[in-house]
Amino acid sequence: MRQETETTEFKKSTAELKSGVISVAAILNKHGKGELYFGIKDDGTVVGQTVGRHTIKEVTQTIVDNIEPKIYPKIATKKIKNKECIVVEFHGADTPYFAYGRAYMRVGESDKQMTAKQIEEQIAKKKRFLWEKDLSEKAIADVNENAIKEFMRKAKTAKRIDFEFVNVRTTLHKLHLLSRKHLTHAAEVLFCDDTQMEIQAAIFAGTDKLTFLDIKSFKGNLFNLRQQAEIYVNGNMRWRADLSGSRRKEIPEIPVRAISEAIGNSLCHRNFENPKGNEVAIFKDRIEVYNPGLFPEGVNPEDFFSGHEHSILRNPLIAETMYKSKDIERWGSGIKRIHDECVSVGVRVDFKRLKTGFVVVFYRPKWEDGDGLGDGGQTGGQTGGQRKIILNDKQKRIIEIIKVNPKVSRKELAEGIGINPSAIQKHLAKLKDAGYLRRIGPNFGGHWEII
Repeated sequence: MRQETETTEFKKSTAELKSGVISVAAILNKHGKGELYFGIKDDGTVVGQTVGRHTIKEVTQTIVDNIEPKIYPKIATKKIKNKECIVVEFHGADTPYFAYGRAYMRVGESDKQMTAKQIEEQIAKKKRFLWEKDLSEKAIADVNENAIKEFMRKAKTAKRIDFEFVNVRTTLHKLHLLSRKHLTHAAEVLFCDDTQMEIQAAIFAGTDKLTFLDIKSFKGNLFNLRQQAEIYVNGNMRWRADLSGSRRKEIPEIPVRAISEAIGNSLCHRNFENPKGNEVAIFKDRIEVYNPGLFPEGVNPEDFFSGHEHSILRNPLIAETMYKSKDIERWGSGIKRIHDECVSVGVRVDFKRLKTGFVVVFYRPKWEDGDGLGDGGQTGGQTGGQRKIILNDKQKRIIEIIKVNPKVSRKELAEGIGINPSAIQKHLAKLKDAGYLRRIGPNFGGHWEII
């Protein structure tokens, strides 16, 4: 039996045409597209619809005349269970839509009248979408070509694009990131290094922001920012060793994939018109990832745990590009994955709405010296707590960069750390000699492996 959803509405007949028009507007305001059926009852029972000579014209005219901004749906008759029905397919991105002078929002299978605040948010959402497509002051010469090549490598590996890199301009055009042969704002934040984007990263001595132990400010393109933030968190949280198997396994206190998802989502869904930067903060008892973008009205973070809630994209162009390189996934799966990763290892995670944005809070487990992960709590001689390594700061950063990108080149390592290539070569040689690192394959086409 068919069922109504947030994007599908059933009406017994065109006698309910007015409420059908309201459903169209409500669905557009929530999802941007949907279907309306005449000839099916609310419970999914197909009863059929009498279709006269003027029925389709009446449905079309009523929708066009009573929804603002105007939409032009596709309307056809279709046999369902051998009974004639009318199917209305519609889409639109010019929110908010008004039906008979009022705005509605789809909530489950119901249409609720929108509040003034919700209407304001819809208008702001439209402005943000226009911001993505607006022309940037940056030129194509400002684009980091290596960043686009690395993006293409990941996108090809993920099999989410079907074309090759030719040059920067052609690639950006195929990604819909150019407008009238000029960079858009979306292209700027994705692939230009000199932007206003930044991530503030800090370690605090206690559970509040009174005493700093360390503070950093990362700048660059969106992909580079994500990498730097992940390296910072992964390098400053606790790890311990599991020696119960045949090979040593390093276990982080917070799942690395959950951290990666939280940072990626915070950058993808932030409000780019807000001058405030993203933040990662490491406290004694928790790690927070802050995004200066309000969580969408009408849904709660918990609604996404089941995986059935639809994604609401704040920056669709940026999200589509990050999806192609597998830096995010579609359909609101980020929150679910963060939640599932943490639940699987017993780590508590909270998703909190703030007046200024949204924050993901990972609560650090209380590891004590001597805690183990092997049989009977034995770790084979290694205690829990901070990982014991005899490496300097630059060598630690090299290890963390390689964890994120095993195919990183020596030149990219040098640029990421801020030292010359000859110095990188010396550090790599020491890491290999000490047994921390090995090279698999040739210099060109091979990759690094952390031992």
